Amino acid sequence: MPETLSESGERVRAAISGLTRRALDKAIAESGKSAKVGFPGTSYYLPLVNSLLNIKVKNLGDLAIALEETGKPGLSQGLALLLCEEMLAVLAGGAGFIPDKLLRSLGLKLVDGRISGVAVILGPAKDDDSALTLVRDFKSKGVISLLAGNTNGRTLESQLKDKGVETGLENYILPLGCDYLSAVYAVNFAARMALSYGGFKPGQRQEIINYIRGHFPAFVLLLGYADEAVVATGLGAMVFGFPIISDLELPLINKREAGLFDTLVIEKDYKKIPSRCIFTRGIKVRPSKPTLPFAYSAAFEGERVRGEELQAEFGGKPGLSFELLISREEREVEDGNIELIGPDIGQLGEGSGPWPLAIVVDVYGRKMQKDIEPVLERQIHRFINYAMGLMHLGQRDMNSIRVSRDAFIKGFRLKHIGAILHSMLHQEYGAIVDKAQVKLYTGKEDVERLLVLAKEVFAGRDERLRTMTDESVDTYYSCLICQSSAPNHVCVVTPERPGLCGAYSWLDAKASFEIVPTGPNQPILKGEALDKRLGEWESVNKFVEDKSNRTINRVSIYSLMDNPHSSCGFFECIAAVIPEARGVMVVNRDYCGMTPLGMDFAALANSAGGGIQVPGFLGIGKLYVLSRKFISAEGGVRRLVWMPRGLKELLGERLRNIVRDIGEPDLLEQIADEEVATTVEELLGFLSRVKHPALSMGPLI
Repeated sequence: MPETLSESGERVRAAISGLTRRALDKAIAESGKSAKVGFPGTSYYLPLVNSLLNIKVKNLGDLAIALEETGKPGLSQGLALLLCEEMLAVLAGGAGFIPDKLLRSLGLKLVDGRISGVAVILGPAKDDDSALTLVRDFKSKGVISLLAGNTNGRTLESQLKDKGVETGLENYILPLGCDYLSAVYAVNFAARMALSYGGFKPGQRQEIINYIRGHFPAFVLLLGYADEAVVATGLGAMVFGFPIISDLELPLINKREAGLFDTLVIEKDYKKIPSRCIFTRGIKVRPSKPTLPFAYSAAFEGERVRGEELQAEFGGKPGLSFELLISREEREVEDGNIELIGPDIGQLGEGSGPWPLAIVVDVYGRKMQKDIEPVLERQIHRFINYAMGLMHLGQRDMNSIRVSRDAFIKGFRLKHIGAILHSMLHQEYGAIVDKAQVKLYTGKEDVERLLVLAKEVFAGRDERLRTMTDESVDTYYSCLICQSSAPNHVCVVTPERPGLCGAYSWLDAKASFEIVPTGPNQPILKGEALDKRLGEWESVNKFVEDKSNRTINRVSIYSLMDNPHSSCGFFECIAAVIPEARGVMVVNRDYCGMTPLGMDFAALANSAGGGIQVPGFLGIGKLYVLSRKFISAEGGVRRLVWMPRGLKELLGERLRNIVRDIGEPDLLEQIADEEVATTVEELLGFLSRVKHPALSMGPLI
């Protein structure tokens, strides 16, 4: 069996302890036990010895006492090694020690997040260009590089100097020393962080170790060379939660040595080393907003791109576009990788489209779950709409993106969508997204080929939700996101009633609550129903009353007429009563024409929005039309008498299946659209000719 790191470490521990003893004996023989000893520029004495053993080393005699403590039972071999190495370092003069004044500056940046992590790099890179690429990549991710060690006299610091790179805190590069022993300065720096910022007292060994593991996001990057002493030093660093990443084949690690994160990772591809290091240590990098040639802000959400402003449109028709976010294995995702497969905007040909476009986002996260995929996927809509000059509508394979001529002139290209999505997923969902990559396809054949796979994913998600009913769960969920514009609105999301905006299903809201328990999606225990036909529950009423600033005290989830659900302003569609037809129409936001009520969508929205209850008017999500609970208190989809042709085509086969299931196979053709009726008179004439079932139902008012 190969020797494990623990087994080799025990042998090296004895060797290092003996080396320290001989160096100390020589110093005492030359100067005496009263000779002063210590690192320059610190009030923490020997920081590791002070913090872990509670011994203030002021002279060689104190150092001898500390050395005896390292051989006592109860001290792990890793800690004993580091303590001995700190003693050897101080006996050697302490060159490379990080003074307290630098501790305060560096520590503050670690505490407030300006520095996201610490790379302790041992040895030089394989060549000068690789050295430069490594430290630049780390710096771009907010990781500071601490340099130690050499191979045949060559150091990473000398490689950087040959490339014209200056070191220093301002450049996120701090050399610790040319020998591998200098790596101990990174650990005693962490110990001082625990004493200074953690508020711990010397001697609180386990508390200090736990603090460093949780608050000092460091890792060891071992390059090019390793002997037993170097590897054993890594074992000591592991005690504090510093994993080892190396381009070398290293000894096995005993299972009992593993900590919170992976302890040893071999990565020989230098291009992958930085992201592998960051992932292995669990460092959450806060990427800055991508450099864009146009303004990017939430203030631009809701901006419209109209025909006369249009440079290009993508999607908007079935089969032309889709967007998909899916979780992958860690090895399948290269963080920050953005690819455009196919021609870019401006190279697509004559006219403004619509052109094909597939947006495929792959993510990996230790805490990622399948149920979270659609939650993150819905954010694509919001993230793209923050870009000035871009308008995103819809979701899944019912989406479209409009690009203004002004955005194109300023330099917008399709890869900017990938940069936006990568950055925003990390910024807003860094707790669960460790890595993200984006691929964009503009070739029609590619989009059609990938759409088949995307539809399989969508169908799987829908099937899981389709098997759920409002009766099968004991908890519904709220959504309060829109209270920023409609302060009294409370959305109640159930398995059979999606959110008004179309962005949240019951599973989405459930997953969102699990991601952010204090967020806008809160659980509502149903309890006993007051009226099952109307969909009214006492607990839901109480929740809505409390969260609506006590303006709404009764809600009927399934009714359009009797205490209907309030409507915010960001609904995808409006359902409205047409009294003369004893039915309802559903109008989607994308429809700009006139309706049989003599009102366009904007006028209808003014009547229904604002977070109030308006009997006869109801904001809904598109997919709610496909639910068996769609205005079920009034008779459901049989009441549907008019909808725009575009919406009818969008719901397509799914709506046909719904009407077939309820025993009305001809209903889809019996529903009027703008091509046959835009007035009540025209509508009634059409409904009579096709014998629409709503005409034989009771009046709604």
